[in-house]
Amino acid sequence: MSDILIVDDEESICWGLEKLATAMGHTARSCYSAEDGIAAAKEQKPNLIVLDVRLPGMDGLTAMNSFQSVCPATPIVIMTAYGELDSAVAAIKNGAYEYLPKPFDLDRVRQVISRAIDAAKHTNQPGADNEAQPFTAPEKLGNIVGSCVRIQEVFRRIAFAATSNASVLITGESGTGKELAARAIHRYSDRAEQPFVAVNVAALSPTLAESELFGHVRGAFTGADRDRKGLLEQANGGVLFLDELAEIPLPIQVKLLRCLDQGEVLPIGANQPITTDLRIISATHQNLPDAVSNGKFRHDLFFRICGFQIELPRLKDRQDDIIQLSKHFIKDLKVDGSSPRLGKAIQQELRSRTWQGNVRELRNAIEHALILSRGGELLPEHLPDPIQQIQLPGSEPTELTPHINQLIRSWTEKQILHRKKRGDDIDSLYEDFLNLLEPEFLSTVMSCFDNQYVAASKALGIHRTTLKKKMTDHGMEKGTRDSI
Repeated sequence: MSDILIVDDEESICWGLEKLATAMGHTARSCYSAEDGIAAAKEQKPNLIVLDVRLPGMDGLTAMNSFQSVCPATPIVIMTAYGELDSAVAAIKNGAYEYLPKPFDLDRVRQVISRAIDAAKHTNQPGADNEAQPFTAPEKLGNIVGSCVRIQEVFRRIAFAATSNASVLITGESGTGKELAARAIHRYSDRAEQPFVAVNVAALSPTLAESELFGHVRGAFTGADRDRKGLLEQANGGVLFLDELAEIPLPIQVKLLRCLDQGEVLPIGANQPITTDLRIISATHQNLPDAVSNGKFRHDLFFRICGFQIELPRLKDRQDDIIQLSKHFIKDLKVDGSSPRLGKAIQQELRSRTWQGNVRELRNAIEHALILSRGGELLPEHLPDPIQQIQLPGSEPTELTPHINQLIRSWTEKQILHRKKRGDDIDSLYEDFLNLLEPEFLSTVMSCFDNQYVAASKALGIHRTTLKKKMTDHGMEKGTRDSI
């Protein structure tokens, strides 16, 4: 049994976490300010501290140093409802064991508590990492903006990626901000002062791709009149960002794999390899496992570059962030001296669009509106016309609807004919239809929202208790999650 100290100014959060800790067989006590929490830790050293970021008086990130001085061997879990990338990275770099955005997923909190306590028990010096120097955010090179749960999870994963040297694969549809995420990892990492070399693999000429990546020596081929340093060598000490990774030709994949495994680059025509120390961050909107299965991407290279994965959500899955992003773009794009405003009518229009081009399309739309508004209030008529539904690479196929309708018609007709022929009662046809489709539909929705009832019910447009009842009726309640 372990003692858990909870520091949060929301009584309901403290109550919920105390109940969870007690159910796990631990003791728990709560404080509603950092100052009271530090005093409580001095009086009795806890085995785990769960600390909120925004508190009255001293904030949680500032209080971390004091808690670490009082009980250096105690892991700290940081939690916040106002997740920002800077705070996520600051928490992890300053020694936090974990970073949890609110609202909490009960299963996840339970796992974090168990792992944190277990790690403290099995580490000789569990507080050693807490002696890191206080983190200060560097000058921003670009912003990932948002506060919804999905983007807070991205912040969390960027923070963890920044503290390691592992290869990172960033996935997501075009326009979701994959290069911004890659630059953020680099900016907050120990390699921040070293080069960040970005290359769009799809833009490389097939005949010159090898030379661009690995370089060549003078005389290696016709036209090679001087030595050329390749992009991998240029990134030495820093990061090589490979955008559209799936477009790398197979022969070059072999050479790239050797480079990553051996830490050496062999320019075309050279006899001696050049030692390199670089980190690979890759991005793609394509399904790489499918490319591996189809023989278009080497499985060994896939596992080499996928040391850690970050998936960026579509803008349509970040509805709560659209207005925040729009205001950010207005501030970023406005002409000096102007004071453009985002009117209520245009806010409603912005929320109603599908944004196939994701954040990139939204930024372009705001820029279009700023030009027409002449520095005044932005109105719906200032926006460009919505892009007609098109099939984008990596997006859902719109042509599925006719096939689904055809399958439904076929199933219905066959069921009616079959039941009439056998003399069966057809009064249950509708119920049987729902039992056929609803379990798979609900299971898919829950999976897309990480088995969180609150988020899934919001997407479905039904109450959480209704969703729970449906899941129970279909015998699918196992493995689902609730939230505090």
